[in-house]
Amino acid sequence: MKRHPILIIGCGSIGERHVRCFQKTGRADVTACDANPALLQRMVDTYQVPVASDWKVALGGNFEAVVICTPAPLHVPMATAALDAGRHVLVEKPLSHSLDGVDELFRARERSGRQIAVAYVLHVYAILNDARAFLHSGEFGAVREASVVSGQPFHLYRPAYAQTYYRDRRTGGGAIQDALTHTVNWMESALGPTDSVLCDSAHQVLPGVEVEDTVHVSARHGAAMVSYVLNQFQAPNETTMLFNTPLGSLKIELHRQRWGTFRAGETEWKWREMPPVERDGPFLNEANAFLDQLEGQPSRLCSLEAAAQTLRFNLAALASSDSGARVSCSPSHAR
Repeated sequence: MKRHPILIIGCGSIGERHVRCFQKTGRADVTACDANPALLQRMVDTYQVPVASDWKVALGGNFEAVVICTPAPLHVPMATAALDAGRHVLVEKPLSHSLDGVDELFRARERSGRQIAVAYVLHVYAILNDARAFLHSGEFGAVREASVVSGQPFHLYRPAYAQTYYRDRRTGGGAIQDALTHTVNWMESALGPTDSVLCDSAHQVLPGVEVEDTVHVSARHGAAMVSYVLNQFQAPNETTMLFNTPLGSLKIELHRQRWGTFRAGETEWKWREMPPVERDGPFLNEANAFLDQLEGQPSRLCSLEAAAQTLRFNLAALASSDSGARVSCSPSHAR
């Protein structure tokens, strides 16, 4: 089995998870990189990996690929530098907090000939892949209306959130850029890009921060009308997606690991149950999918184009929430 030398830049919560999961693949030799000596020592003590403190110097090492797990404002310049250094790139979501440098990132990909993917992890959930395949089969026809209702007690899953990038929109924080972006990116893979959004968001509950923890969005994906409702303080960790067509409905209950169909004329849902998902399971699948991509297999991860589209959604939703107006998500110019 081929082993891939991988540099993971940023050893916070998600960076540590990538260190652990790339190790678990048995296919990667991992080096951790962070400017924080305490985090580097944790990587050494916990995972016995080599470490580096300067990412620019580390790029000159013998690495095949780089995984970028830093705050959102650093994603694009780091990814561009990694591509220019001849490395493949997996960059954490969201792609950025602005469109600055994104055009140059596309050019860096073209001139490097290297692979780049964005770590929107919902792309490797089997339940979502199966449901999306059914929607794309056309058996129920075109989706005309859809909704997503999602929430969790965020403080229990990320107790240090108030001391991280999450506390500031400018570093990729808040519910829109941190949580809703996952769902939107997957919905765009199912329904196509978002045309426009009308967004209302507010800080309702989470202590220690002022960024929004609650979001309501009315969106247009082509002919489909879509609503997103999300909060980061409710007691249950639940996500339900519902897709409606004249021929039937499809529902995904992610928290129950099941999806089902309800055909017009029938009287009950027909459910497809999926195995429970371990906490690291999707991230291990994501790591293997990225390594598969490096070995020439078709990509199963979010593309740069799709991530740029979701970035435009994020920026439009923030602008709409601030202004109270509907905002277009269309690109300013063709790529």
